[in-house]
Amino acid sequence: MTPTQAQTAAERKTGAVPMLGRIQRDYYAGALMMIIGLAAAYLGHSYGMGSLSQMGPGFFPAAVGILVAVMGVLIALGARQHPPEAGWGRAPEWRGWSCILLGVIAFIVVAQYGGLLPATFAVVFISAKGARGTTIWQAAGLALAMCVICVVVFWWALQLQLPLFAWGG
Repeated sequence: MTPTQAQTAAERKTGAVPMLGRIQRDYYAGALMMIIGLAAAYLGHSYGMGSLSQMGPGFFPAAVGILVAVMGVLIALGARQHPPEAGWGRAPEWRGWSCILLGVIAFIVVAQYGGLLPATFAVVFISAKGARGTTIWQAAGLALAMCVICVVVFWWALQLQLPLFAWGG
């Protein structure tokens, strides 16, 4: 077995990805984010931007699209600056991914039937449990703190048209 074959077999066994593959994936991820961001900005601009004092319906999608495109550029530019890491080839964190996905789904369902505060608590609590070292009390404390921030920012300051509590939708 040649050294190259041994290295390939070891990479297959550990699930490690060669550095060249990682750089290419970072470029592709950055390019995809740029395309999605620019498309969102373009489509948002067609709805009417308004001004900072009176935002139109396209202002927020266009602003987020521009931010996503900038993040895509930064990811693509930073692709070569990452040194190879010894533990980079680890298995995916299915617990974290599933908790974040479940948190978003819970927010959608709970916001419809329970209101802004229960939905905020649910998304933060469930997503925080995705980290392996997080206790129930830490997740609950973080969720309560985010509920306070959510009330101040979205309900009071921005006057979001989602009730704090909506029993039964």
